[in-house]
Amino acid sequence: MKFLDQPTHNLFFTGKGGVGKTTTAAATAIALADRGLKVLLVSTDPASNLDEVLDVKLSAQGTEIPSVPGLTAMNIDPVAAATAYRESVVGPYRESLPAEAIASIEEQLSGACTVEIAAFDEFTKLLGGNGPDGYDHIVFDTAPTGHTLRLLELPAAWSDFLAGNVGGTSCLGPLSGLDAQKEVYANTRAALADPELTTIIVVSRPEESALSEAARAAGELADLGIENQILLVNGLFQAGNEDDAVAAAMAKRCQTALEAMPAALKALPRVDVKLASVPMLGVDSLRRFLEEDRSAVTLAEPAASSRVGVKVRHATLDGLTADMAKSGKGVIMTMGKGGVGKTTIAATLAVQLAQKGHRVHLTTTDPAAHVEAAVGKAIEGLTISRIDPEVETAAYSAQVMATVGATLDNQGRALLEEDLRSPCTEEIAVFQAFAHEVEKGLDGFVVIDTAPTGHTLLLLDAAETYHRQVSKTMSELPDAVRQLLPRLRDPQFTKTLVVTLPEATPVHEAQALQDDLRRANIEPYGWIINQSLLPLEIIDPVLSARRSQEDRFIREAETLSNNFYLVPWLEPSAELFEWTSAISS
Repeated sequence: MKFLDQPTHNLFFTGKGGVGKTTTAAATAIALADRGLKVLLVSTDPASNLDEVLDVKLSAQGTEIPSVPGLTAMNIDPVAAATAYRESVVGPYRESLPAEAIASIEEQLSGACTVEIAAFDEFTKLLGGNGPDGYDHIVFDTAPTGHTLRLLELPAAWSDFLAGNVGGTSCLGPLSGLDAQKEVYANTRAALADPELTTIIVVSRPEESALSEAARAAGELADLGIENQILLVNGLFQAGNEDDAVAAAMAKRCQTALEAMPAALKALPRVDVKLASVPMLGVDSLRRFLEEDRSAVTLAEPAASSRVGVKVRHATLDGLTADMAKSGKGVIMTMGKGGVGKTTIAATLAVQLAQKGHRVHLTTTDPAAHVEAAVGKAIEGLTISRIDPEVETAAYSAQVMATVGATLDNQGRALLEEDLRSPCTEEIAVFQAFAHEVEKGLDGFVVIDTAPTGHTLLLLDAAETYHRQVSKTMSELPDAVRQLLPRLRDPQFTKTLVVTLPEATPVHEAQALQDDLRRANIEPYGWIINQSLLPLEIIDPVLSARRSQEDRFIREAETLSNNFYLVPWLEPSAELFEWTSAISS
C-alpha cells in the first residue's frame, strides 16, 4: 500500500458503493495505529457498516477500539446531526418569534438538504481544522460516489447560494447563521485540495462499471481542484486452477476490465489488492487485508463434494418474472446496497417481461447507474430512461417560473428565482420525476433500478415532506406526487425486491433496509441473493473457500424474506438476453 509509506494527515476513501471503501479505510486505520500512531477513523456514509466491520458498537462521539491501541472510530449519523442542527437554528428564535414563524422555519428545515448540510457540518469540523487535536491521521470512510461528490461540492454550492440570496432565509434556515460557516467551508475545500495534507483514495473493483464510475468520480474531483488522488483496485482475482471454468471466467473479466480502464484512471498511481478468500470482518482479518501474501495462505484441498455445484433449492429469476407477469402492469423496484447488482437484476427483469410480450419501461434514480449498457441492445416493447438531476432541475425550475412566476411582480419573481437556486430544488425535481415514473405503472410495467440504500430511503421518506414544498411553489400539487406513497405502499401495484449478496454485511444491510421500508409501511415482495457461487462447480481454492461460507448467509436471508430467489454468478454476456437465458437454464 504505497500511500502508507509517507501517509498524509487526512486519508479520504471514496468510490462506488460496494467496492470495499469501509474495509480498506478500516484496514488502513488499523495499520497506522499499529505503528504507534494516534488515528481517528470516521464514516460519513448514511449507510455505514463500520460497526460490523470492526465488530464494535460506534457512535458520533468516538469510540476507542480495544484491540487496536491508538485507534478511535466514529459514525457521523446524518439524522441525529440534522436534529441537532435544526434546533441550533430554531432554538434562539423560540422566545422572540411568534409560533407561526417558528413553524415556518421548521418546515424549511424539514427537507433532505438539512440532513446533508448537518452531516457536512460534522465533516468540516474534522477536516477544516476545528476538530479534535492530537491525531496523527484521520481516515475517512465516505459515502458512495454520488453522495460524496455532492458533499465535496457543498462549500462552493452553499457559498454561491449565500452570496446571491438576499431574501434572508432558505431551506437551510436563516442565512445569518450560515454566513458564519463560510470560513469553515473554505478551510475544508483548501484541506481537500492540499496534497501535503490530504490523499484521496478512489476505490474500485476490477469491473467495467465500477471502473467507469471511479473515472467519473476522479474526473469530477479533479474539476473541483482536487487532484491528489490514488486508484485502489480491490478484489483482483487470478485463477489458481486452470481447470476451473468459473475461476478462469472471473480472472478474464478482471483482466479485460483493467485493460479497458479509462485513461483518466490509468494516469493515477495505482494499488492492487487481491481478492480475499474469507470475509474481512474483525480486527484480525483487517490486519491481514494489507499483507502482500495474504491470498497465498495455504488452503485445505476442497473436499470432493465441494467440487460439484450444489443443487439450487430456491426459485430463480425466471420464476420471479412469471409471477410478476400475472398482474400485467405495475411497478417493480430493485433496492439494496451499492454494488450488489441492482442494475443488472432490474435490466434482466425488464428484458424478460418484454420478451413475454409486455410493454415495459426501465428507468433509474441512481446517477451512477448504466441501465442502457446493462441491456446492451434494443428489445421490442422495452423503453429505457434515467432521471437526470440536472435536466429535471432545469425543467422543474422552468415550470415553476412559467406558472407561479407568471402571477408575481418583478420583486416576487426575483425572490422566487432565488428560492429555486437553493440546492433543495434538485431534490424536489428528482422526487417529482420519480413520482411521474411510478405513475406510468398504471398502463404497463415500470422497472425502477433505484439508487444505493441511503439515497433511496431519503427519496422515499421525502415524499410527505416534499409534497408540502412542491405545493408551496406550484399552483396545484401534481396527482402523481399526491399518489406516490399510497402507490408505493400498495403491494398489488408496487413490488419491491431487496437485492443482496451471500455475504455478512450485504445481508445485514439488506435487513436494515427492509426494516426501514416497513417503518414506511412498504412491505418488500421478496429478496434476491445475487452472484452466488453455491450452485456452481468450483475447484479454485480461493473461490471454494468463499463458496463454503455462503450457505449460512443464504439461510439467514431466507428467514428474513417473504419470497426468496437465488441468482448464480455468471460471466456477464455482451447481450443481456443471452445472460437471462443462461440464468433460466
